[in-house]
Order: sequence, then structure tokens, then C-alpha cells
Amino acid sequence: MATERSLAALLRSLQSTSSPQDATALLPTATSFLSLLGNPLNLNLLSSQLLTAPALWNHALDLQTCRKILSVFNTAAIAVLQNDATDEHRVPYGRNRQIDREAWVKAVVDGADDKSPRWRHMLLIGGVLLGFEGQNRQGLPRHIRTKLESALATAAQLSLEEINTENGVDGYCITMVLNYTFELLSDLERSKLDYDRLLPVMVRSAFFSPEGLEGGYFLGAIDKDVVEAPGKQFRWSASSPTFGYVSAISSRPLVAALGPLSRLISHAIENTRDPKLVAQTVDYLADFTRTLMVQWRQNKLSEVDVAEEMDFLDAESRETTIPALWKVLRNCLYSIVISLRAVLGRTINDPALAAGRSAPFLSMQALHILRNMYFISSRLGQNASSQQTFVFLAAIDLLSQYPDLAENFLRSVKPSDIGQIPSHPVERCLDLFFMNAAEHFPIVLSPASNEELLLSSAFPYLASGANPLLLEIFEAAHSVVLVVFAVPGNSELAAKHLPFYIDNLFAVFPQNLSARQFRLAFKTVIQVTAPPSPLANSQPLLPSILLDVVRDRAMNASSTPLPPSSQSSTSPDLGNTPTLSEQAVLILALLDSLSFLRVEDLEEWLPLAAQLINQVADRGMRHVCVDRLWEALSSGEMDVDRAHCCVTWWSTRGGRELVLFGAESASAQGEENGPYMSGAVGGIAPESKL
Repeated sequence: MATERSLAALLRSLQSTSSPQDATALLPTATSFLSLLGNPLNLNLLSSQLLTAPALWNHALDLQTCRKILSVFNTAAIAVLQNDATDEHRVPYGRNRQIDREAWVKAVVDGADDKSPRWRHMLLIGGVLLGFEGQNRQGLPRHIRTKLESALATAAQLSLEEINTENGVDGYCITMVLNYTFELLSDLERSKLDYDRLLPVMVRSAFFSPEGLEGGYFLGAIDKDVVEAPGKQFRWSASSPTFGYVSAISSRPLVAALGPLSRLISHAIENTRDPKLVAQTVDYLADFTRTLMVQWRQNKLSEVDVAEEMDFLDAESRETTIPALWKVLRNCLYSIVISLRAVLGRTINDPALAAGRSAPFLSMQALHILRNMYFISSRLGQNASSQQTFVFLAAIDLLSQYPDLAENFLRSVKPSDIGQIPSHPVERCLDLFFMNAAEHFPIVLSPASNEELLLSSAFPYLASGANPLLLEIFEAAHSVVLVVFAVPGNSELAAKHLPFYIDNLFAVFPQNLSARQFRLAFKTVIQVTAPPSPLANSQPLLPSILLDVVRDRAMNASSTPLPPSSQSSTSPDLGNTPTLSEQAVLILALLDSLSFLRVEDLEEWLPLAAQLINQVADRGMRHVCVDRLWEALSSGEMDVDRAHCCVTWWSTRGGRELVLFGAESASAQGEENGPYMSGAVGGIAPESKL
């Protein structure tokens, strides 16, 4: 009797109170009653009242209120499960709950009646399902769980049909509940959802709503609280209103669960029936990322390069506020990448989206989105996310099928001031994206476009390796130039610009260019100038001239080991090798290039390379060079004719002795072996075999 009186008092309070705060304060008591009541009618009545009480619902709602109602049913279901498992009934109201679990579920779910809208029913059904089955609790018989899943899917479908606008709390609530419960639904129930209606609701809820990321505008609001601190540093205090604002955003239900939500959006993209909705989703994401980039560009924090943060940010900003901001931004990046992965996967497999009127434009938009987010992804590294790499390369592959549109894309993202290095970190970041994307397109561009767009953008950065702020873009610029030179149709372009590039290459090594990068660059240049490159027909002596330059420089180069910053570098195939000198790296670059030479040039350069190796005084460095030569001769780098030339030189022309024992040994053996008249038999060295 006491329980009924207490329940009646609770119901009167829910009906009579007009304060949302007072009504919210009653929710823990309602949770206890739900887990302890044994009368199905009382359970039904209380559940219904929780979905209709004016104090809870007749005011400006936010998603936190909806989450609290969901939590009431979730917590009550967990309590029922625990009480049944332990047989410990905590009954402050004087009687035990005399109802089995199946009847309890039915009585509570029956409270989702016509007095409340369908989207509130999802809070009740989703909460019960989460309480019994979430975190692999398996608290319901199979047939009851199946009914709950079906009821939730039906409620979601009816809610989507009744929804008036994509921007109301009902849409946010549908998104939240499905995000929490989707993994608990069977494939059959998932297939009942209308993804054509659901997809726009979820995208707008997550990225544009006041319960989500607010369209990215939160990023610009930070600027007013970024102030100058002693020592000419920026400070963004943890006690500032905007940091509290960012912290509140990160704790919102849709933002805190942005990872699972992005996977749900991805699933909706893959299963929506209308291809136009896929394009619409990409438009939404493009708008969001464009706003995010503009807001970041207008923020004083964007003026600080990553390498300068220790100098220009105070300790509190570096350790507390900015890491919290980057966590939110990283979540934005990953969620968008997951959605784009689904878009491109759908584009590849859907005939309607794979057509020429859709595929290249979706690819361009995907690349623009990645460009807008590059101020985030560039901090994480190029290979930090395999999904991001897939999106980037898949979009490039699709766009490459349309050369005119590919050129239009490159023109739209090219550096704003070609020929100059921008001073703002954001502009340099965008230039880095251009370089990393552009190196995939030279094969589909005309020579004129390659020169106008790619080479002219890359050349200003080639001499900038000494600047630590430009190291990454410096490397990307070298890659762009080498790729342009390597395209067969760009032979005239390569002949025109190679002298400048070679001069620059030797000017920046070893101070500004690592050994690995120098070896790769020089090897690529030799490959570009050697057969079967068209450039080899017009300038057949160019490889030998370049090797002569390296040889002369190696003969006069320093034998002092390079510092770690320049030496980080040794070729991966060398494994754990001693620190190399400038001289040893130059010799290795020459050895890397032997496999591209004509046979007649190879006959000339094999003994010259061996003589260079013998000039290396340090035994460890010399062994590295000998191993690299042996690898070049024997590991399959050479074709048949070159390999035959190498075997002959090594076995019968003194190559082995010259490499292993030096020039004096080879000269002495030459005197011992001849000269002889034709047909005579001379002394045979006992170990002259390969």
C-alpha cells in the first residue's frame, strides 16, 4: 500500500510541477519505481507519464533531456537484470517485485502509447533494449529481444515519417537512439529503416545542429579568448568561456559518440536508394569543412606553425586547452573520412554514381574536403589513417580518368601566389596538399600544364630545405618535379629544367637534403635520362655527364660522418648500417644508378665505381658501398645484357680484385697475366671465379 501511495505522489508531482529542473530531479525516483514495481498497470502508467509529463516536455528541449529519459529506462532494465541475477531485492517501499522479466518488459513498453509522439517511444524502447542487451549482457530470451528490436525499428520508421523538419529535437533524438542501439539490431530490422529519410537527418544533426558541431563555427569563436601572454606568446586559458564552450561541445551526446555515428552515416550512405542523396551528403560535408577551414584561418592559433608551438604558445595552452581542441578536430576529421570512404565505395560500385556526370565531381568534392581538413590531417602524418589514404587515392584514381576536369581541379587548388612561399602556416599547409595531390596527375596533364601548374609551384620550395618549417613541403616539391620529369611525354620539359634541378640538388645536399632523399632523387634523374626514355635519344651522353659530376664531387667530398638529421636516411635495404659520410652517400648514389646505363657506358663506369669505393677510408662505410655494388650486380636489378657485362667484368676483367683488394692488386694481377700472344695460356689466379 505504501508503494502505491508513493507512486501516486510521484505521478502527481510529475503532472503538477512546472519547473523542468524539479521534474528532472524526480527521474532517479522514477527509475527506482520502474525497477521495483510488480503491478503491470503501475509500470504502464509510470512509463506513459515519463513520456508525456508537461514539465519534462513542454519547454525548449535539448538532447540532454532526452538522454536522461533514455537513461531512466536503461538504468531500470539493468537494475531488474541485476536483481534477478543476485536475488537481492532492495525494497524501500515495503514489497517485493512479483513479476517476471518478460511481463516487466511488456508492461513498460506498453507505456509507449498514442499519448506521446513516436520519437519519444524510441527513448523508452531503446533504453530497455540497451539495459538488457547492451555490453553483451544477453538479458532477454531470444523471442523477447526480437520483439524489442522490431518495435524499435518500427518506432524509428514511423518517427522518420512523422518528422516535420530535419533541425528539430525529434530528428536529433532519432539520431541519438539509433546511434546507441544500431549494433543491437539484426540485419532484418536494419533493412526496414528508410535510409533515404534517415541520412539527411543524421548528417545535419551531427555536423550542423546546435546539438552537434554547429557547422564548424565554434572554431572561430575561440579567437576572442586567445590573448598575448608574457614573452610574446599566445595564451588560451582553461578558465576562458570559449574553452568551456568547446568542452561542452565535446560532451554532447552526438559529438561524444561521433565515431559510431559516422559509421552509422556510412552505413546509410551505402544503403540509401536515391543516389542524389549521396551527392547531397557530400555537399553537406563540403560546406562543413569549408566553414571549419575559414574559421581556423581567422583564428590567431592558426598563425603558429607546429614547429613553433614551444616558442609561441604558453604552457597551459600547449598542455591543456589546445590538446582538447585538437581532439575534437581529429574526431571531425575521422568521422568525415569514414563518410567519404562510403561515398567513394558507393561511387565505384553504383552505375548511376560511376557515370561521367557524377563520379569526377564527387571525386573533386572529396579532394576539396580533404584539402579543407588538411590543417588537421597534416599534423597526424600522411599514413596515420588507412581510410584517409584510401579516400585520397580513390578520389585521385577516379578523377584521373577525366584529364580536363583533373586540370581544372589543380587550377582551383594551386598556390595563390605561384613563385612565392606564403608566410602564413595555413597557406603553406594548402600548398603541401597541392604538392601531395599534384604528383599523381602529371601523366594525364599536357607538358604545358605540367610546367605551368606543377613545376612553377614546386620550384620556389626546392631551395628551402634549410628552413625546418618547410621541410615536409620541400620533400613534396622534389617528388613533384621528379614525377614530372619521369613522364615520357615530358622529355623536352625535362631537358629544359634538368640543369636547374641538378644544380639545386647538389646545392642542398647534404645540409638540407637527407642521404635517402638525395639518392632517390639522383637515381630518378638518371632513370629519366637513360634508355628507354625519349630524352636518351636526343642527349645520349647526359647520364655519363651526370655520373661524372657525382664522381668528381665524391673524390673531393668530406669523409666525416653526416649528422643524424642528414643521415636519418640511409636506404631501408641497407638495414642497420654505420653512419655515412657525404663521400659514401655520393658513391652509393652512383651505384644506385648503374642498372639504368647502356652496356657500353656500364663497361666504363664499373671500374670507375670500384676505384671510388677504394677511396673510402673508413672500413665500415667501404663495406656498405661494396655490399651495395654486389647487390646491384647480383640481385636482379640488371637486365640480361647488363648482367652479362657485369659477370664478365667481375670474373675475367679484374672487377673482383679491383673491388676487394684495390687498384694495386688488380694492376699486379694484370702484369702477372700478360701480355700474351693469341692462344697462349697464362697463369690462372686460383680464386678468379665469381
